[in-house]
Amino acid sequence: MFSYRHQTVLITGASSGIGEMFARELARRGAHLILVARTKSKLDQLAAELSRQHQVRCEVVAADLSRPGAAEALLRSTTQLGMPVDILINNAGFGTYGPFDTLDPHRDHEEITLNVTALVDLTHQFLPAMVARGTGGVINVASTAAFQPLPYMAVYGATKAFVLSFSEALWAEYRSTGVRVLALCPGATETPFFAVVGASEPAVGIKEKPEKVVLVGLKAFAQGRSFVVSGMANYLLSLTSRLTPRALTALIAKQFLKPRTASGTVASAR
Repeated sequence: MFSYRHQTVLITGASSGIGEMFARELARRGAHLILVARTKSKLDQLAAELSRQHQVRCEVVAADLSRPGAAEALLRSTTQLGMPVDILINNAGFGTYGPFDTLDPHRDHEEITLNVTALVDLTHQFLPAMVARGTGGVINVASTAAFQPLPYMAVYGATKAFVLSFSEALWAEYRSTGVRVLALCPGATETPFFAVVGASEPAVGIKEKPEKVVLVGLKAFAQGRSFVVSGMANYLLSLTSRLTPRALTALIAKQFLKPRTASGTVASAR
């Protein structure tokens, strides 16, 4: 059985949603944590609570991962803390929503930077030491958005398709080294994502609890899988999108996601 006890886990986007639930579940399982997000006050409160409840070490690093050099700075911080990272959970990210020509190009650029560039940079910083030790791993939080083009969420869907492909490729590269790589693909989840977007259209299907998504992800990671879709309905939809002609899939997605109001610009962290 794979054990998370006494493992050091770094979680980005840890102040709410799926990231927070990863922190709570892993602390319960005896892991030491490095919590990363932009809002230090939320992280400090969560870290104090988890340390007190579970007698684990829980450190906080406030960082904007979309900034140049953020990944290198985070590695320096973990070194100064004396906490080599055993498991990296790349969870931080956000999505933009609406007709592409109406969206702020700078916000879309920031979205790509956080969802893709920061994720790759962090993996570059922490994966080599895992390979050298012959143990550890990376969980990249992708999405069911990775399986098909998403009109009105074109950039978000494309970034998650990258995360899925990137993760599966690294899984194949490193599976014989003792290092695990997993893409976790949740569907609509009960997190701040949809409240901030200000529109219901992106929430396709029944929303799952973030606690369930985390349990699915940790189980699949322990099993050494390359990717996992949380929820049977979501899994079946992902299969359907792979079997349907891509042009038809895009047109179907357009009907589901088409804005029904004048709102819809940006959704922040999961």
